[in-house]
Amino acid sequence: MPGRPLDVLEETLGDQVTVHLKGGEVYEGILEGYDQHMNLVVEGDNTTIIRGDNVVSIQP
Repeated sequence: MPGRPLDVLEETLGDQVTVHLKGGEVYEGILEGYDQHMNLVVEGDNTTIIRGDNVVSIQP
């Protein structure tokens, strides 16, 4: 049974993720951080900060 969204993000820190955004953009990289608004820091070819309002899904 899946946990609360922030608990799942905590378990995924340091792992490879795929983040799908509104508008169809996709980012892949290591999840380096997040906050209570689900703003994300993803480290790939460069460091990307993604605003939580734009996230459709996060896949480990």
